[in-house]
Amino acid sequence: MEKSNRLFPVFLKLEKLSLLIVGGGYVGMEKLSAVLQNSPCSKIRIVATVISDEIKELVKDFPEVILIEKPFESDDIDGADVVIAAVNDVAVSSSVVKAANERRVLVNAADKPDLCDFYLGSVVQKGNLKLAISTNGKSPTIAKRLKEVLNDCLPDELDELLNHMQSIRNSLKGDFQDKVNQLNDLTKSLVEKK
Repeated sequence: MEKSNRLFPVFLKLEKLSLLIVGGGYVGMEKLSAVLQNSPCSKIRIVATVISDEIKELVKDFPEVILIEKPFESDDIDGADVVIAAVNDVAVSSSVVKAANERRVLVNAADKPDLCDFYLGSVVQKGNLKLAISTNGKSPTIAKRLKEVLNDCLPDELDELLNHMQSIRNSLKGDFQDKVNQLNDLTKSLVEKK
């Protein structure tokens, strides 16, 4: 049997969790930016020997982000629900992953798919609609290109449509199956071939 992408897609409410990012350079900035763009109220600790001026500037508007300039130690993971090793150093990434695994904390090691419990996908967002793209860790570049295509193809008015659908959904009567049938009837024109 051919191996396929067996990842289970999940959208986390990071503002209800504690995130640790280990790394204060370019990779740390990339991961931090992605988190803040998607979940700006997240509680984040960044631990790094040196934290870049770009990161320091970015977090000025995010009071839930705490910067700790020091080398990583395994007890830095204590209290974290999710960890991202955002360093360009295999030894540090491996020690972060080992410490997270010992504490049964989910961990992502940037650019090291074999060490990851989860991947950070490319995200397309149109208001409340959010699509995540995964290549199973094989090609973040392909995921990025697909994101660009979908961003261009999906109309900005999708959020307005979602708001209307929520209003309709809230006004429906009947049991669960009745509501599903009514919504299916209302939305089938979205997928019908013309």
